[in-house]
Amino acid sequence: MNPRRDYRGSRTSAFDGIEEGGIRASSSYSSHEIDEHDNDTALDGLQDRVNLLKRLSGDINEEVDAHNRMLDRMGNEMDSSRGFLSGTVDRFKQAFETKSSRRMFTLVASFVVLFLIIYYLTR
Repeated sequence: MNPRRDYRGSRTSAFDGIEEGGIRASSSYSSHEIDEHDNDTALDGLQDRVNLLKRLSGDINEEVDAHNRMLDRMGNEMDSSRGFLSGTVDRFKQAFETKSSRRMFTLVASFVVLFLIIYYLTR
């Protein structure tokens, strides 16, 4: 063998089938067959990656839908608690506007009693 042939570049390897005026059909056929096999392998790899990405995007979609439902429920609960708190604030405003000392004393005393009850229940 010629040592120069061992170190040939990719450009000259493309002409492997041509040898001193004759064409070796079996060599070019096997090269073509190898290229087809490499292409099929690469295509299978790409198909696996596409399937993986499709599954991942489906999982992400399900997760986003679940979070959207959770946020909707949370928003509805916040709206209902906002309504409850606004009613309580309106009652406070009404109590402070009347400037009745007896009503103010009753309000403060009821908060103190409520606080003490909650404190002893949680202890």
